[in-house]
Amino acid sequence: MRSEAEGAVPDEEQTVTSDQERDSSDGKKKKQGSFWKELPILIGVALVLALVIKAFAVQAFYIPSGSMENTLQIGDRVLVNKIVYHTRDIKRGDIVVFNGLDSWDPETQVQEPSNPVSKVLRAIGGAFGVAPNEKDYIKRVIGIPGDQVKCCDAQGRVTVNGVPLNESSYLYTDPVTQEQNKPSNDPFEVTVKDGQLWVMGDHRELSYDSRSHRGDPGGGTIPTSRVIGRAFVIVWPLNRIDTLPIPKTFEQPAMSAASVALPATPMALGLIGAVPITYLTRRLRNR
Repeated sequence: MRSEAEGAVPDEEQTVTSDQERDSSDGKKKKQGSFWKELPILIGVALVLALVIKAFAVQAFYIPSGSMENTLQIGDRVLVNKIVYHTRDIKRGDIVVFNGLDSWDPETQVQEPSNPVSKVLRAIGGAFGVAPNEKDYIKRVIGIPGDQVKCCDAQGRVTVNGVPLNESSYLYTDPVTQEQNKPSNDPFEVTVKDGQLWVMGDHRELSYDSRSHRGDPGGGTIPTSRVIGRAFVIVWPLNRIDTLPIPKTFEQPAMSAASVALPATPMALGLIGAVPITYLTRRLRNR
């Protein structure tokens, strides 16, 4: 037979165990409640940080048209570096996003939201690169200030400062027929003014680019001040993740040498002409 003393120990142990379970249960409830209270704050902080990053460093953009195919497909999302042009100049071959408001007509017409909620969602989507924006464009830089861009030479190629571009690595190629776009169906010749850029899409037969805006005040070029940044990587969809490097054809030394020589030519001619004039002036003074 068990004594009362022998039975007391289990009763005390049971009491202690029950208290611990109750405390543990209360702690879990408090943690769960605290998490749901903090969640809106965490989301708000994340949104603020994302908007700060978007405003000053990196921004995602949605590709709404096929003007840059095959390099960029409709529905792709790219990340745009907004800092890079504070550390270096815009280079030929860069893929840039720029604001064309009041200068270029939009390539795609995006229907305006019909109610306030849709407008808010559209604004958030545009901020994070999951919705189209009709005033922003994405093109490849072909000519920078001082360049002479022309099409076409005897082989049908675009030339920059007389140097032909080999564009086969990025011009649109039909996935069925494997036929590649010509560099341009329309001839053109332009000297890019200071503070301007000549830009073209990789899908030349579809792109509404500098060639199509030659009647505009800039002669088809766009202001460097309107460039938002350089697209440097595709981040969506996952099966298309890739970098966007500058094609090697834009690294030809002769192209840059010709560009540098262009502004210097008038100065050189002026110096050559000044020599005989100076000589004659001195002869007349010595008489």
